[in-house]
Amino acid sequence: IRWSLYNPGAKFLDPVTYNAVVTSHALVMIFFFVMPVMIGGFGNWLIPLMLQVADMQFPRLNAFSFWVLPGSLYLMLMSNIVENGVGAGWTIYPPLSTYSYHGVCMDLAILSLHLAGISSIFSSINFMVTISNMRSVGGHLLALFPWSIKVTSFLLLTTLPVLAGGLTMLLTDRHFNTSFF
Repeated sequence: IRWSLYNPGAKFLDPVTYNAVVTSHALVMIFFFVMPVMIGGFGNWLIPLMLQVADMQFPRLNAFSFWVLPGSLYLMLMSNIVENGVGAGWTIYPPLSTYSYHGVCMDLAILSLHLAGISSIFSSINFMVTISNMRSVGGHLLALFPWSIKVTSFLLLTTLPVLAGGLTMLLTDRHFNTSFF
């Protein structure tokens, strides 16, 4: 990516491959690094320590949200191998994500984003319940990190169903000839 940006006239990557690389980089960084590692990983490590409890409120829900991610990442990586890869931008720009531009690779990416969203929703529910219910008796004041995880979890719970709805509408546009986008 850097080489192509440094040398605009060079034909190091063709435009389709460049779009696929940029899209896969953005989707992997957002949905498979920032959200699971930065929020889920550090939250699962630090929230029980800061609340002085042994574990999160629902450890099995926590494990489920963790084990959904490898399958979702596998589908995302497979979407880059199938056909020419997903080159629709990190926003899955609807004209570029229609069936006339991308086939099975876009379906794999959409399914991957659905699974990553389910994982993030379940971990966000676990964070909100844990922070709300498991603080100590005299601990009405929380540190800044639990508050930030609680607010981020609330924002994820409000935005990820909207993302899932948009992805579902995109799937119906692609396969059932609806016209949402």
